[in-house]
Amino acid sequence: MSEVVNRIANSPLITFKLEDYHTPGERVLLDIKDQLFRGLILRERDFRAWVKEHDWTQYAGKHVAITCSVDTIIQVWAYMLLEVKLQPHAESVVFGSLEDLEISLYFKQLDQIDFEQYADRPVVIKGCSDIDIPAAVYVEATRRLMPLVKKLSYGEPCSTVPIYKRT
Repeated sequence: MSEVVNRIANSPLITFKLEDYHTPGERVLLDIKDQLFRGLILRERDFRAWVKEHDWTQYAGKHVAITCSVDTIIQVWAYMLLEVKLQPHAESVVFGSLEDLEISLYFKQLDQIDFEQYADRPVVIKGCSDIDIPAAVYVEATRRLMPLVKKLSYGEPCSTVPIYKRT
């Protein structure tokens, strides 16, 4: 009987797990649609009154995405005012959707990685995760790894999809 050899464990393949770079913390969407007059118009006086009365401490330690889900024109100063009020409390603030927030958080984490450690190595970007990772994050990881790696794949070490191979 022949010995079973774990070829994956003996492989030089490095698994890059994006879920390892997930930023912990609660995500909150602050949608100003309810502050619009008749659901269409942002009136400065009313908006400033709401901003003054709103409990900003409820965002303490949270990651906040600010947006308006109604298709209307919102003056940029309104979002700037929200940033001013959120900054002392929120862990982070972005303009956009919760997905935009997630992408921003991942990009900040990717900025902290020394990608040179992957130079001239075969790398697989792990595909399955318990965390929902936006496609934009996979694209960004690919952009950062591609100039350095010898080979880039997607999936699991036992079943990869080839993405790039340096010639």
